[in-house]
Amino acid sequence: MLYNLLFPLADQFPAFNVFKYLTFRTGGAVMTALIISFLIGPKLINMLHMHQKGGQPIRIDGPEGHLLTKQGTPTMGGLMILIAMVISTLLWADLSNGFVWVALGVTVSYGVIGFLDDYLKVSRRNHKGLPGKMKMALQIAFALAAAFWIMRMLPGDLETTLAMPFFKDTLLQLAWFFPVFAILVMVGASNAVNLTDGLDGLAIVPVMIAAGVFMLISYLVGNAVFAGYLQLHYVPGTGELATFLGALVGGGLGFLWFNAPPARVFMGDTGSLSLGGALGVVSVITKHELVLAIVGGLFVLETVSVIVQVVSFKLTGKRVFAMAPLHHHFEKKGWAESTIVVRFWIIATILALVGLSTLKLR
Repeated sequence: MLYNLLFPLADQFPAFNVFKYLTFRTGGAVMTALIISFLIGPKLINMLHMHQKGGQPIRIDGPEGHLLTKQGTPTMGGLMILIAMVISTLLWADLSNGFVWVALGVTVSYGVIGFLDDYLKVSRRNHKGLPGKMKMALQIAFALAAAFWIMRMLPGDLETTLAMPFFKDTLLQLAWFFPVFAILVMVGASNAVNLTDGLDGLAIVPVMIAAGVFMLISYLVGNAVFAGYLQLHYVPGTGELATFLGALVGGGLGFLWFNAPPARVFMGDTGSLSLGGALGVVSVITKHELVLAIVGGLFVLETVSVIVQVVSFKLTGKRVFAMAPLHHHFEKKGWAESTIVVRFWIIATILALVGLSTLKLR
């Protein structure tokens, strides 16, 4: 909004020239979202406390310590991130850019799905919210709409193709399968973050790390000079997603202030589904879907642990892990929550660096 309103006046007011710089607007988006989170956080948490008698329902089959340490903590804290993200993006992004709108559309729609799931959990005082099939159907529907929207905006040679990391010119033609693949990426990323969100601060920091990586990727892919130098596939307009991801990082930092152990609020499905969806849709737009699997490898690992656990139990009647997802396995093994969280952050950082290496190793 500020770009669309003020940059056209740069001839009369030269100071407004700063709004043409993505780096300036991305920094503005980070700080704006951070400040909004700090301002609305305490009031939002108090409101959630008032309307959620007993806080988020705690699974009785989960780690025993959670019944003591997390009982009464409200959920839906993802609203804090969403509000800060949306307002900051609308303020700092170029609103004539279609990629910004599709990213916001997926993020908000998945946030609504998560909100409904959280609402049913707290209102029924049960850890089961929306029926799984309904939740998945809604996620697929929104992802399918986004996939076709993205295809219309991508350059012709990239419309239905998959870029391969480490190979400079390789494009795998997916044809009609591309929308299906895009759905798998967006829905998969959304649910993977959701599975990771189980300990104080565990999910939000890896999400911010991944968002920071894709902030750089979107900027480079959307710049013809940098894309050419790094031999990336140039996608005009994706640079504007840096402001969107900057808003995510700022909102995430503000949320972490209140989610740091011991958490005053949980993000809930409202936050985890929307943030995962945001990472997924950006990876599809920037043609770096496979890089997301590397950068977000921690989320992949958590998801695989659940799949392995379920398949093993159904086939053999035995469990591979003490409990899934993986972070609960280590809790059962006696690791302190803070130890698990910090070590998982370290893993997320290492994977982000590996993902960044794909930009140069071609």
